[in-house]
Amino acid sequence: MNQPSARPAIEAALRNPSLMAAAMALTENRLEDAEPILRAHLRDAPTDVAAIRMMAELAARVGRLKDSEALLRRALELTPDFGAARANLATVLYKQNRFPEALENLNAVLAEGGDNPVQQNLKAAALGRIGGYEEAIALYQELTTRFPDHAKLWMSYGHMLKTVGNQDESVAAYRRALAVEPTLGEVYWSLANLKTVIFSEDDVAAMGAALAAESLGTEDAYHLHFALGKAMEERADHDAAFAHYAKANALRSAELHYDPQVVRTQVDKVIALCTPAFWEARAGQGHDAPDPIFIIGMPRAGSTLIEQILASHSMVEGTMELPDIPAMALREGRGSDWIDATVALSADDAERLGAEFIERTRIQRKTAKPFFIDKLPNNWNYVAFIRLILPHAKIIDARRHPLDCCFSNYRQHFAKGQAFSYDLAHMGQYYADYVRMMAHFDSVTPGHVYRVIHEELLENPEREIRGLLDFLGLPFEDNCLNFHQNTRAVRTASSEQVRRPINRDGVDQWKPYAAHLEPLKRALGSLWEIYP
Repeated sequence: MNQPSARPAIEAALRNPSLMAAAMALTENRLEDAEPILRAHLRDAPTDVAAIRMMAELAARVGRLKDSEALLRRALELTPDFGAARANLATVLYKQNRFPEALENLNAVLAEGGDNPVQQNLKAAALGRIGGYEEAIALYQELTTRFPDHAKLWMSYGHMLKTVGNQDESVAAYRRALAVEPTLGEVYWSLANLKTVIFSEDDVAAMGAALAAESLGTEDAYHLHFALGKAMEERADHDAAFAHYAKANALRSAELHYDPQVVRTQVDKVIALCTPAFWEARAGQGHDAPDPIFIIGMPRAGSTLIEQILASHSMVEGTMELPDIPAMALREGRGSDWIDATVALSADDAERLGAEFIERTRIQRKTAKPFFIDKLPNNWNYVAFIRLILPHAKIIDARRHPLDCCFSNYRQHFAKGQAFSYDLAHMGQYYADYVRMMAHFDSVTPGHVYRVIHEELLENPEREIRGLLDFLGLPFEDNCLNFHQNTRAVRTASSEQVRRPINRDGVDQWKPYAAHLEPLKRALGSLWEIYP
């Protein structure tokens, strides 16, 4: 039996004045005009796949990704050959961090539609998210050859080369992007973020000229200020560096509207609900897999160094910062109620969710090693969820001096998330809430979380590595001391730093900026004085 085609619906939409008006409104981003038109049309024609796809696009634009996904799946149920809807579905899945599903749909689109550079670009990005670096790099090589004047392609290619440790090629790709588009601030920040590139005077002048460009957008501006902060730091002009960092952070913070009280309230709630009696009542629950090793803590606290050390062990596989724990917790709670949902989990629920995590992360595991690392620092917020569904998983808390850690965050632009990090007072409160949460788990489940003090690891690496391996029940191996020789891919901002032997370059970096850090100190209270 022949399946229905999307073509008649698309052709009809081109003749329908209402749908053309909705399409024009979407093109001009007048979503408030497009939505009532589409809703009215779909009330009368609920199986019009062209209108369904337009409504899915609208939902995606306002962040309703689940609604968008459901609409696109409905369109494909009605007309499986609707390639544009499948391509949209791949994008929506990618935005939800569901990379294997996104790749499955992208492969189907490319098999049907042939040569589509947009979908090939998305496929390369998705491959990078599941460790398919070789194929991703080959795709970027092909795309940059075909489209040599596409600056963002060169930038994405540079990111992938950086991840696998090809630093010289990465720098060359970034420089090629700047030759095409000199005001693309993210490229200058990407060079700064390598932590090994020293900006020349010509670079500084070019960044200044880019900042003065009349058409410069906010995103380019804050990236340029972050990069110029690094350039001024290289020249030991700390006041000028801080001025650039302050401008960059103010621009980014204004976009994000971070509310520090949200995290504080969540921590209060976990502390109130997850008591010793709570854990006693749930003894023996959860999935019994011992495979995962979670490395948690603040960003920029040394978690990538710990990951690199452990991933150099013959029994441990390093993966990346996996999004699964937050995604699962928030899904169970339908958003902000994940703590109540966690507390309400039955024994069967806990077992099911633990098994789901093991299955979801299987795509990230490329070897048969018995243990694997999930290094998402912000998982400290979800320790109760992890503890409940995976009681035999190991949890390592990476802890760094609060002023060094927080100022390192302030100097860093993150590709996404970490909204707390663009304001000194917000960051100090976030650090303080993290410490409160960890102190609570030290009290109610003593010994379940192992703490690595960054400065002690730098001071006596062998002693600290032996202690860490003892906690994990693993024998000591010399490769863990020679972690910098490990050629594995590293996606985080510390990728080049962990390819060097242990050093103390990052210790006391806050001190030249002490006069500017009073808001941070006030928010931290005594934590920076009594550390560790």
